[in-house]
Amino acid sequence: MSALLDATLDHLRALVAFDTRNPPRAIGTGGIFDYLRAQLTGFDVTVTDYGAGAVTLHAVRGQPRLLFNVHLDTVPGSPAWSADPHVLRVEGDRAIGLGACDIKGAAAVLLAVAQATDGPLALLFSTDEEANDARCIAGFLESPYARLRGDEDEARYEAVIVAEPTRGEAVLAHRGIQSVLMRFAGQAGHASGEQKPSDSALHQAVRWGAAALDFVAAQSHERFGGLTGLRFNIGRVEGGIKANVIAPAAEVRFGFRPLPTMEPGRLLERFRSLGDVPPAHFEETFRGSPLPAGDTAGAEARRLVARDLADELEIPVGNAVDFWTEAALFSAAGYTAFVYGPGDIAQAHSADEWVALDQLQQYADNLYRIVSRGNA
Repeated sequence: MSALLDATLDHLRALVAFDTRNPPRAIGTGGIFDYLRAQLTGFDVTVTDYGAGAVTLHAVRGQPRLLFNVHLDTVPGSPAWSADPHVLRVEGDRAIGLGACDIKGAAAVLLAVAQATDGPLALLFSTDEEANDARCIAGFLESPYARLRGDEDEARYEAVIVAEPTRGEAVLAHRGIQSVLMRFAGQAGHASGEQKPSDSALHQAVRWGAAALDFVAAQSHERFGGLTGLRFNIGRVEGGIKANVIAPAAEVRFGFRPLPTMEPGRLLERFRSLGDVPPAHFEETFRGSPLPAGDTAGAEARRLVARDLADELEIPVGNAVDFWTEAALFSAAGYTAFVYGPGDIAQAHSADEWVALDQLQQYADNLYRIVSRGNA
């Protein structure tokens, strides 16, 4: 292994050992952030606590034109792990540990490259990506660190590169994401009699679900950049009392992932209107715009600018992806943004999560080249 990969694995071993599961997101300004501070000598470091375990560390050396963002929070560990998920294991061609792929592996590379180079570099570590709670990035974008001092309209950085598992390719486009909480109201009663559509809240929910699945199937012809159709999932249905009691209440949580060319507000209203009986409550709990953000013409223009930057940095360009990333938040704020990181999304959120060593090596070599040449 190269010295850069050895250093990366040392940092990854330390980062994996910190419990940054989200939920519960019991993360403070010490712990993992003390470790980061200690590694980033020579950087101007600012740690900001946005509450509820949402913390950022912004580190700057020199006058960089790019900002590298990576989240440190992980999903909760699964009982199916074969060993302690907070102890990094290097076995064969892979490093195994909670968050190793998504995406502490990239964080470890950034630390190793920061220590191996002296070129301009800007880093933003955050802790709230895994819970659809964008207060870290939203707070950063409202801070003086995101804009040139004294000029609210001019971005401090030329572009933002967000680390997520993309197999070492620059991803220029991905779907948006929207999450919804919906409640249905019925009338409790004995289940032996004939029922109207509005009597049972659970029947309303089931009918709505069938209509929603039919609507989604009808969108399969839609296309953008290699992506097809509308992604949709009913994640939770809860309600009722017992089999012989008409359900007086039901709750549905669902999510969908539109193409960049789909209008989120119209889709939301379409889902609200499905079914025989209007829901008693309909609330969008999270919305993340697609990447790139903007109308069709604006999104395409931003995609081309991002492609030019990836080409300049000699980063191979990959296909659009179905998963959502916080690169969309930077894009919506006017930044050129793309996604680039080691690992494969297929290993993210899995038991015995792992990242390939050759992916870490490739990512480290590319970032070392970019930073050491002063291109960051």
